[in-house]
Amino acid sequence: MSSLGKHFLSAVLLLVFGMPALWADETFKVHGIFRSNMVLQRDKPIRIWGFAKPGDSVKVTLGDLAEESPAIAYGNPYGNWSVIFDPQPANTTGQSLVVECGDQRIEMSNILIGDIWVMNGQSNMAFALKAVYEAHFEASMANIPLMRHIRINAGAESEHEETDLADEFINGNSADKNWQVVTPEVALEMGAIGYFFGSRLQRSLQVPIGIIDNARGGASLESLVPRHKFAEDPLAAEYLKWVDQRNAEFSEEDFLQAQMDRWQQNHDKWKAQVAADKVKGKQSNRREPKKPDGSIRTWSVPGRSPSDAASCYNGMFGGFKGLRIKGVAFHQGFNNAMMNTSCKPDFYRILMKLMVEGWRDDFDDPDFDEAPLPVAIIGLCAGGRAQTSQNFEELGLSTAAYIREAQRLGLADVGDPEHTAFIPAYDQKIPQLHTKKKKELGLRTARWALKSVYDNEEIVWDIAQLVSVAIESDQVTLTFDKAVRPDDFGSEIEGFSIADDSGVFYMANVVPVQTKDWTLQNKLSTQLVGSSLQKCSSCNTDTNKVHDERR
Repeated sequence: MSSLGKHFLSAVLLLVFGMPALWADETFKVHGIFRSNMVLQRDKPIRIWGFAKPGDSVKVTLGDLAEESPAIAYGNPYGNWSVIFDPQPANTTGQSLVVECGDQRIEMSNILIGDIWVMNGQSNMAFALKAVYEAHFEASMANIPLMRHIRINAGAESEHEETDLADEFINGNSADKNWQVVTPEVALEMGAIGYFFGSRLQRSLQVPIGIIDNARGGASLESLVPRHKFAEDPLAAEYLKWVDQRNAEFSEEDFLQAQMDRWQQNHDKWKAQVAADKVKGKQSNRREPKKPDGSIRTWSVPGRSPSDAASCYNGMFGGFKGLRIKGVAFHQGFNNAMMNTSCKPDFYRILMKLMVEGWRDDFDDPDFDEAPLPVAIIGLCAGGRAQTSQNFEELGLSTAAYIREAQRLGLADVGDPEHTAFIPAYDQKIPQLHTKKKKELGLRTARWALKSVYDNEEIVWDIAQLVSVAIESDQVTLTFDKAVRPDDFGSEIEGFSIADDSGVFYMANVVPVQTKDWTLQNKLSTQLVGSSLQKCSSCNTDTNKVHDERR
């Protein structure tokens, strides 16, 4: 059956089971991001688009609004149609979205108008609420009818930018391929950070909030950058050329044949071992090798792998560019922090800047006067053991630290601190690859959005910025622009080490400088004093050289 036929069959099955058919026939379709229960972006032009036979006229009705568009030919047998409605204010009353072409009709229901936020990155962003601390306690409060959620699954990666979203890549294995109204059951399946972030925004703003979960477990930053941005940097362009060459040389037929050959060898070996066990009178418990089913995981295809240039963006994010959104929160880093394989912080810094700029190229409207797309980068928090006084020397060199620095600096290179933020996460790190402390990161990001994007001046989220450094003997005084306190508001401030010109690091005791001036201590600055305690012999290296070697 052709790919087109499969899509048509899927639509028929959806209709049978009481879901809106997104295909009315083989050429008339609404783009896959538009589904019942969704949220459309308020206060920006609303673009609805899809596919029809070239020359056909398509009418789109949203509540009391109506627009028509001809389908313009761009590929056989499809034409592309698109309508744009004027910006609308938030609307908490469900509306119908109806698309008609001749005697064909597609209807979606319970559409709200509010704010859409995209949760992008890798597995720690996709990590479901059901797997974090106090999950069921949180979910018990998740009856939030004005919050909607849709997940774009792994497997949608592509070596070229997709123009649609297929049902097979929506909402995991759920039969419900619509946007989902957030209930306790839905919340448990949401990405935890997205749930905490979106639920707090909805309760604070009292407008509909839509969350698009499109983070991909195992994704490297390279796969999350829009493809067109690689041409803007020589290193990135050279890398993309290498990926494209590997993709051009890849043969699916040869790959599948090699799979079969390996299976046949293993199966012959298994049969011989089972026969030998039988001769010896032994009961064989050997597992029979599973025969390949003819499918190819995206990991195995150069250019489609979530390690390769733009692959995740192409299929999981850029595929719905043109949809107006409020902003993006991003959490990634582990795959790019692996020692000796992918830790290239200089390159990561370049890609971070290109990624944010690429999102704005694809999702900002140059014809509509508005601020640039708000972006929050949540720092890498995943990994193994945290550095402590007991393992200070052993863990003195951390590739993760280079990636966190590259995240912060790459975002700063965008040059838009008003509409971007680096959200520190390392203070919430616990010794797990998939840390279960997601609530803290979601709330921290929500505080940023409520203050910086939604202008709630009463909310505090800001991170302290270093203002000056003064060195005297074995003490270093650090002055910040605001008070610095431990996250638990205790008396100990941990996590500081000091290096001299040789690159040798020392653990540091850090204490607030005592002052009776309340305004200095709490509003303007806090001074910290560090004194050298313990030499880290394993850190005795030229840190600049290490950095250069990991570009």
